Order: sequence, then C-alpha cells, then structure tokens
Amino acid sequence: MLDTKPRADGKRVLADLNTLRAIGAYKTGVHKPTFSEPHKQSLEWLVQKLPDAGLSAAIDGIGNVFGTSAKSGPKLLAGSHLESQNYAGWLDGPLGVVYALEAARVLNADPALKGAVEVAAWCDEEGHFGHFLGSRSYVGQVTEADIDATRDRTSGRTMREALADMGLAGRPRVAAEPGRHVGYLEAHIEQGDALESGGLAIGVVTSIVGIWQYRINFTGEQNHAGTTRMAVRKDAGLALAKFCVAIDERFPAACGPRTVWTTGRIALDPGAPSIIPGGAEMLFQIRDDDPAVIARLEAVLRTMADEFSANGPCTVAVTKLRTGAPAMMNPSFQDAIEAASRALAGGRSVRMPSGAGHDAQMLATIMPAGMLFVPSIGGISHHWTEDTADADIVTGAEVFVDACRRILSG
Repeated sequence: MLDTKPRADGKRVLADLNTLRAIGAYKTGVHKPTFSEPHKQSLEWLVQKLPDAGLSAAIDGIGNVFGTSAKSGPKLLAGSHLESQNYAGWLDGPLGVVYALEAARVLNADPALKGAVEVAAWCDEEGHFGHFLGSRSYVGQVTEADIDATRDRTSGRTMREALADMGLAGRPRVAAEPGRHVGYLEAHIEQGDALESGGLAIGVVTSIVGIWQYRINFTGEQNHAGTTRMAVRKDAGLALAKFCVAIDERFPAACGPRTVWTTGRIALDPGAPSIIPGGAEMLFQIRDDDPAVIARLEAVLRTMADEFSANGPCTVAVTKLRTGAPAMMNPSFQDAIEAASRALAGGRSVRMPSGAGHDAQMLATIMPAGMLFVPSIGGISHHWTEDTADADIVTGAEVFVDACRRILSG
C-alpha cells in the first residue's frame, strides 16, 4: 500500500540551511560566535520562520529560541544550536535546528497526527561563554551568579554585556515545564568518518560521552638558558613533554575501546627563548561514555603525577576542571530512528556512541532523549571545510521527520 504520509521537503531544508550558511559566511563555512551579529541574525531568522510551523516564537533571557505549539496532544521537543565555532563549519548546529523546524512544518499541520513538534535553538552549545549554557539553563543548571561570572573566551566580554547588546537584559530565562514533553530529539552531523566509510546514511546514537577536563601544572626552576648546565636544569617544559609521551604510553592499557584523550593547550612560563621555563601548564581532556573508565584513567594520571614529582627534577600537580557525566539515549527513541531508517534510508543505519558533546545530553537529565547522525564528508568538523552531501542531508531530514512522527504516535 502506498505511503501517503507527508514527508520532509528536501529542497526546502537545503534552502534553509544555505540561507543560514550565508549569514556570517567564511570561505565555505561560517564564523558565527555566540552573540555576534551573525548569530543574532540567525536567531531572528528562526523567530520569523517558526510561525510557518504553527509555533509561537520567542527568545529567552539567555538567548535560547523556543517555538511552542497550542495544538492538543503530546509534544516532542527538537532542536540544536545556531552559533558556530570560530571560522568553522556550516552544518554543526544548524542542521538540527532546520530538521526540527521541518518536522514541525510537516507534522504540526497534519490533522491525522495528534500532538506537535516544538522547536528549540539552544544558546552557546559551542562554549564561547560556557559549556552548554542554553540547554543547561533550561534544565535548571545555570544560576544568575554563573551568568555574572561568565566571559567570552576570545574577547573577554562579559555575558551580561553581550545579553544587553542583544536586547535581552532583564528578560526571564525559560525553564523546562515538567511533563510538557514526551522527550527531546536532536539531529547532527557525525563529526567523524564512521558513517561515510561504512556507506551508511544514519547513525542511531546510543550514548553521548562525558567530558572530563584537567589542568596539569609543572613546577621547575627558571634560569639562564646559556649558563645553566643540562645536568642541573629543572626544565618544566621538558617535564611536560615527557609527561605527554608517558600518557600515550600508559593510557592504552587502561582505556576503553572508544576512549580518546587530548592535550589541547600548552603554555610555558615565562615562554622566552633564552630562559629555562620554571613553570609549564597543559589543559588535558578525556572522553568516554563509561564513568568507570574515566575513574581508572584519572587514577593513572594522578599516579603518574606522583611518580614524576618523586623522581624529579620538577613537581607535577593535577587539577580537575570539569566533570561531564555521559548520557544514555532512550531505547524507544533509538528504535524509532532505526524504524524510520528502514522505511526511508534502506536500513543503512548503525547504532553508535557520540564522541562529541551535544545539548541532548543536558536534556537527557530531565526527559527521554534521542539523537540521529548523518555522514560528515571526510569526518571533518570544527573547520570551514566541514560538509555533508546534499543527498545525505535530505535523507536525514526524511528519517528525522518520520522518527518524530513515530515518537508522537507511540
């Protein structure tokens, strides 16, 4: 029997994404940091589009955009974010917002379907001011004091100043209404190459990794680079370099199958060519979806620091900066995405964890959540060459809309 259910309009989805791509365009990507003028224009674009989906639109006091429905029946919340990393890709974030908008346009107007899709664009998922500020605010994890203390990582502008410049000063922040939503669904580019290399169309996300971040400080002795003999030096920079190598040697025996770790920044003090650094610092991150694995690796890290300090010539101190609990995606939502993939993508899907953090992990703390991936060309993201084939974008939109229908019908 012919399936007559309304489906996603692929041309409309691509047109919306390309419109957003033109706002803050940079080479083939975008530069759209949180609360920049291009970000503001993108939020305003969404506010203008939401009524077409039968939704009332508003921006709250932290920069989240919400599209809410008066239609009776269950409500499914869907969305992502509209800002970008600096000089980065055009799909990381907007893809999920446009898919949510498309699902609302298709499903909210369908009289055969009870319930509606509501849309959210979460502010600052990319962490220009702080990690997941918009979605964390919605689930009750951001205080006014947090906002007072937050500054843009690039410019140093306070968040209060940015909110005032956006015309949002004094506007209330929207908090989740208990029981309003049956859950939250998000779509995203994979940001890896598993789907592309496997010839697959859809990733059914099973979990989102937790992110643990550390500051590791090395203390030696600052001295003259020309007159201090090698045998008596206490070079904090050299100690840091040896520590990085030791991590790569020791972590594989304790990590999980998908654990990743990264040294993201190194700084030497004073950082002059003729001075032996007396201090050094590295920012270090571990990602996994199993807290037991993280606990094991953190123990290894601290043991290494103790050993380095005991053996000299420099001392090492480890400070935990951030703990990020992993989030499990709802099994019923996974089933809905997989069923939609069988119907519209030839079943070319795979269940997989997400190695990147997403707003869905914040929403998962208060409601069932699910997530869908589409392929990333070359696995590239957080760079202006980030891209996904138009055909894969359209297939993803069709699967997303159908998965929303199945969740609401369930």
